[in-house]
Amino acid sequence: MPTFVYPRIPLDGLLRQAAVRDPAGCALRTAAGPVTFAELDDRADRFAAYLEHTLGRRGARVGVANTLDAVFPAAYYGTARSGNTVVLVNPLIRAEGLAHVLTAAAVEVAFVPTAAAELLVKLADRLPALRTVVVTDAPEGIVPSDAVPLQVALDSVPGRPALPPGDTELDADVCVQFTTGTTGRPKGVRLSHRNLVANAAQTAAAHHLGSDSVTLNHLPLYHVMHLNSAMYAGAEQVLCADPDPWASLRHAARAGATHYYGLPARLHRLARDERLLADGGGAPGGARLTVVLSGGTALAPPAARVLSEHIGVPVVQGYGMAELSPLSHCQSPHGPGAAGVVGGVGGVAPGTECRIVHLDTRQVLGTHATGEVQIRGPQVMAGYLDAPGPAPVDADGWFSTGDVGHLNEDGQLFLVDRLGDVFKHDNELVSPSAVEAVLGEDPRVTDCIAAGWPDDVHGAVVWTGIVLRDPAAAPGLTAVLDSIVERANERLAPYERIRRAEVLDAVPRTPVGKPERRALRRQLSTRAAEEAAV
Repeated sequence: MPTFVYPRIPLDGLLRQAAVRDPAGCALRTAAGPVTFAELDDRADRFAAYLEHTLGRRGARVGVANTLDAVFPAAYYGTARSGNTVVLVNPLIRAEGLAHVLTAAAVEVAFVPTAAAELLVKLADRLPALRTVVVTDAPEGIVPSDAVPLQVALDSVPGRPALPPGDTELDADVCVQFTTGTTGRPKGVRLSHRNLVANAAQTAAAHHLGSDSVTLNHLPLYHVMHLNSAMYAGAEQVLCADPDPWASLRHAARAGATHYYGLPARLHRLARDERLLADGGGAPGGARLTVVLSGGTALAPPAARVLSEHIGVPVVQGYGMAELSPLSHCQSPHGPGAAGVVGGVGGVAPGTECRIVHLDTRQVLGTHATGEVQIRGPQVMAGYLDAPGPAPVDADGWFSTGDVGHLNEDGQLFLVDRLGDVFKHDNELVSPSAVEAVLGEDPRVTDCIAAGWPDDVHGAVVWTGIVLRDPAAAPGLTAVLDSIVERANERLAPYERIRRAEVLDAVPRTPVGKPERRALRRQLSTRAAEEAAV
C-alpha cells in the first residue's frame, strides 16, 4: 500500500480544524451572504446540541438533504459531532425513492426542504422509525403539519453539545450514501470517519486545493467530496445555484474562483452555448481560474476540448463512486490528454492502488489488457446496509468496482464501460460507450446511446438510438441516419459495427446525466423476443 498521511480525526474534525486555523476565513459564499469557518462550526454545534436533546443517545441515523446551501454542511458536520450517522437524502427524488432511503436506513430525524417534508408527512405510516421532520427552508415558520421549522428546532436547546465527545472510533459509520440505482435498487453505502477524512485529503491533493483556493460548485446538489476536500484545505466554497452554465462561468469570474466544479450534462450544454463560442474577451471564467473539473459520468472529449479552448484552462475529469468516498482517480490539470481522451480518468489519488482483473478467471492482468477495475485504499467503504450476497471487498482489501477498463504504462486508467453494460458479439467484448464516442463525433448527432440487441447467431449486435441535431430531417430511418451509421461503422471494429439504428427524441438519462441503460436493455430484450415470435 502506498504511504499516505492523512489526519486521524473524526469527520467533523475537518470543520473544527478549519475554524481553529482560520476562524474569520470565508468557508461558504452563498446568495444569502458569506459564512466564516467559525460561524459554520458554531452552527454545527447547534445541530449537534439539538440532536443530542432530541435523540438522547448516539448511534442513530439522521437524514440530511444535500441541498446546495449553508444548511447542509452545518447539519452534516453537526450530525457527525453528535455521534450519529448522516444519511444523505436527495431532495429531488420521488416519494417511492424517498421512502426506500429512509426505511432502509431507519432514519429517526430528517432535515429536509419543504417539498420533501410534505412527502414525508404523507408517507408517515410507511416510516415507523421517523420521529421528527425538520424543515430547512421555511424562514417564516410555515411548514407542513407534524413538521418543525429549523429555527424553532435549533432555538429549543442550548447552542453547544452537552455530552462529552469521548473518543470517536474512526472506523465507525458516520455517513450512509445511497447509490444512484442505475443498475438496480439504490444500495446504502456505509462510510466511516476514516474513509471520508482520508478521501478529503486525497481529493485536496489530486485537485491541488489549498487555503488560497476558491471553488465554485455549479451543482444541483451539494456533494460531500467538494465539501470535505475544501474543508480539509481551508478553501472558500462558492455555491452557485443558477442552472445556466454560462451564468455560472460569469459567477466564477466575479468570485475569483480558482476551481470550477460542474456536471457533464451542464458542461455539454456550455460547450454548445453560443455565448461562450462568441465570447472574444478571453478568460470567461476569470483570471484566477486554473481548472474545470467534471465528474459523475463521462464528459465527451470533443466537449472537453471546446471548453478548454474557449475558457483557456485545462478541463479534467476523475473517477470514483459512493463506495470510494468517492474519489480514486483524477486527471492532472497539466498532464497529457487533460482536455479529454476517450475513457481517460487519470492516475490514482494518493494512497490508492488500482489493478485490472480478468472478468472470468479473476487473474490480475497486465498493461492494456481489458478487465474489471479493482481499487484498494483507505477510502474503500465499510460495506452496504444489510446487503445480501458476497461482499465486494475481498480479504486483501480490493474493491471490485463493476467497471471495465485498462491501465497504460504510466498507470493511467481508461474506462470502457460498466460490467453490466458491456456485451459480447462473437466472443468479442463490445463497449456501448466506445460506440457512442464515435457516433458523437458526427456533427449531425446531438446525443446517442448504444446497447446490445439479442441475436441468436452472434450473441448480440449493436443497436443505437440517435438524437439528430436537425430532427426535421429524419422522420424515420432516412438517408441521413443511414449515412451517420455508415460513417461510424468505417471507424469501428467489425464486432462493434452498428447493425440496427433508430431516431430518438431524447436519450433517457438520470438527473445527473447518466444514460438509463438498464431499462433500455429490458426494452430491447422484449422487442427482440417479440420480433422472433412473429
